[in-house]
Amino acid sequence: MNRTQSKLFKIVLSLFALNSVSLFLYFSSHYHHTHQQSHHRPLSGADHITSLSDKNRHFLTDTRRTQTDNHRLQNNHNNSDYLKPWPILPSYLPWTQNPNVSAGSCEAYFGNGFSRRVDVLPANTGGSSGWFRCFFSETLQSSICEGGSVRMVPERIQMSKGGEAIEEVIGRDEDEEMPKFQTGAFEILGDGRKDKNLVQRDFLNSYIPARMISQHTIRRLITSIRVVEDNEFHCDQWIEEPTILVTRFEYANLFHTVTDWYSAYVSSRVTELPYRPHLVFVDGHCKTALEETWRALFSSVRYAKNFTGAVCFRHVVLSPLGYETALFKGTNEDINCEGASAHDLWQNPNDRKTARLSEFGEMIRTAFGFSVNRHGNEKSVSGHNVLFVRRENYLAHPRHGGRVESRLSNEQEVFDALQSWASNHPECKVNIVNGLFAHMPMKEQLRAIQEASVIVGAHGAGLTHIVSATPKTVILEIISSLFRRPHFELISHWKGLEYHAIYLAESYASPAVVTERLHRIMKSLGC
Repeated sequence: MNRTQSKLFKIVLSLFALNSVSLFLYFSSHYHHTHQQSHHRPLSGADHITSLSDKNRHFLTDTRRTQTDNHRLQNNHNNSDYLKPWPILPSYLPWTQNPNVSAGSCEAYFGNGFSRRVDVLPANTGGSSGWFRCFFSETLQSSICEGGSVRMVPERIQMSKGGEAIEEVIGRDEDEEMPKFQTGAFEILGDGRKDKNLVQRDFLNSYIPARMISQHTIRRLITSIRVVEDNEFHCDQWIEEPTILVTRFEYANLFHTVTDWYSAYVSSRVTELPYRPHLVFVDGHCKTALEETWRALFSSVRYAKNFTGAVCFRHVVLSPLGYETALFKGTNEDINCEGASAHDLWQNPNDRKTARLSEFGEMIRTAFGFSVNRHGNEKSVSGHNVLFVRRENYLAHPRHGGRVESRLSNEQEVFDALQSWASNHPECKVNIVNGLFAHMPMKEQLRAIQEASVIVGAHGAGLTHIVSATPKTVILEIISSLFRRPHFELISHWKGLEYHAIYLAESYASPAVVTERLHRIMKSLGC
């Protein structure tokens, strides 16, 4: 190629690259603009109660958008640190795949069963007022609610500040940490309606029933919402981006915290938020190590009482309580669901199978930077790791003495026996990993889970981590006669993981029995 041809080739190549970048920016901008239109603007609806398919039609056809919203969204697109994008998850299935989800199906329990939309306060045609609606699940008997132009007045929420170091609040009563809402703790910009209360008791009983939950904080929060006029709607601060409000109860226990993580994740997907939202704790609990995962999953985390003055949300979502998720309800209800791959369910939908827990587990792992490539080698270790999840003493909350209840009285003896067995196992290399989770950063806990071929442990909250386990992980639970609860057998089944159990007469486990059971599991893995 002579010099002239070479120069011409470089010019053509440069023009092609410039054109490609321009096309990418145009389509990217067009995608985000239209995609955001379908998620952030308030909906108006002639019917107060519509189906999920109606919801989708409204999202696709209602294109109202203010210049402020467009500018805000463009800023977000340019600043990736402000709102975190959703990661690509191999187990992800569209949350609007089937608008006619059958009540009692696995999808209704674990996914998009919030299919009955209730427009409590439709937006007016001018788009100048607030709006509020709920999506009700007949199966879970709970609602995910969202609204626009919602004002929170922290001074009208009675509770401790929250977010303190645990050492600063030792002995604080739990009742001080739970919110008590005065009327007007939350307000929504109205359009001249005479009724100042957003909802009445009949609405609450129908769509946010308390059932067996004595302190249903989301129900009480919605009860406090008043509809106000422009002259009453004063904001010291606006949060322009979607924000989820969460109230936690047993915030230091991993199992219960996972139910809250899952509820907030589902709420984000059902309301079709295009980015990971901000999160506000409407409780006064102190900081715990589990807050690290909240911050990893969502774009930011704040406490309601940490705001100064009235704060207004352009778009707010109320996440149901963790007690209302299938993860918790499954301990008392018969939820007969089996884990399956998203690929299989996409090709052959099945009401008795789910991939939603696998999707959620991948979400947790990607939040901490781990790969979830379907074709990648996730267990990047030599031989097989057998993770032994331990129960340790640690200070969980201000009323905790720092000592945990033993579920396996000879835990150390069993661990030592497993190590001895592994060191004399000639068939292949077996690494016994000491899972001292109470004193490990969350990322290292997840790394141990991801790299484990087998997870062994006595019944305890630490085993909830199996929600993030990779597809071929085997679970061996040691169950004391005092703690025969189905939590981890159910999670294993719902994720499609192989599960084994050793039932104890009391809390002592024969080391020989445990090693023999592990030996059989390893043989099934070709070791």
